[in-house]
Amino acid sequence: MSGLFPHREHTDPWFRIGRLEITTVMFVVLAVVVSWLSWAFVQEWTQLLAYTPSLLAGGEIWRIFTWPFSGGLSFFGALNLFFFWYFGTELENQIGRRRMAGLLLGIWGSLTVAFTLVAVVFSSNNYLIGIGLIEFLLLLLWIAEYPRRPLFFGIQAWVFGVVIVAIDVLLMIADGDYVGLLSMVLALVFVAVAARRSGLLSEYAWIPGRPGAPRPKVAKVPRAQAKASERRASDQERMDQLLDQISEHGLHSLSEAQRKELKKLSDRRRQG
Repeated sequence: MSGLFPHREHTDPWFRIGRLEITTVMFVVLAVVVSWLSWAFVQEWTQLLAYTPSLLAGGEIWRIFTWPFSGGLSFFGALNLFFFWYFGTELENQIGRRRMAGLLLGIWGSLTVAFTLVAVVFSSNNYLIGIGLIEFLLLLLWIAEYPRRPLFFGIQAWVFGVVIVAIDVLLMIADGDYVGLLSMVLALVFVAVAARRSGLLSEYAWIPGRPGAPRPKVAKVPRAQAKASERRASDQERMDQLLDQISEHGLHSLSEAQRKELKKLSDRRRQG
């Protein structure tokens, strides 16, 4: 599982609360946690904030904006929120906090528009509730951006993505939810365009939309040069240890083998 937890770069936060850095993803995470706390005290929270297009006729416009925070707390909801934070933070480190904010708004807007259009055309009563679909689409974006990254048990990300999408599609077909399936496909199209405009999916030239700034390419270091650099660093570290011993206890503290080792290291360093 080492590929799931690589070294991660750092992005500047919007602000800090004590030692907690509030990035775009962290802000959303905290907003969801607050909504869960509200749900714990007001059980009608879900009904008040969930979005069904048919309710717009009654003037309940706020539901368009509040549906991501309408879900209640659950174990799997908390687990999904953790993955949202983890994968979302990696994407944010890549594209920056402002573009990440635009991407999340794009995902929200894509889902809202797609479900509204399909509901109007097919007179559907499907609804949007909770942040689960946004988490799902963000995970798919991460997989599309890093398809070869190993995930659980060393399985490459693209295989994991195919499996979870196939399961989701089969469940919708089994339930006869073809309207929901069409909504999801339409939302995926919108999200792909939004992601490309945010600087992601730059390798997928067939996706419409002007791509954002490409990721900087890291120059590859030849293997021989890398090994030589590692050896020099190791030699220097060992020399420092021996010199520290001489400094503290005198030259006589070195054994015959250590003296030969020090001379060998010194000669190797002079030769470059």
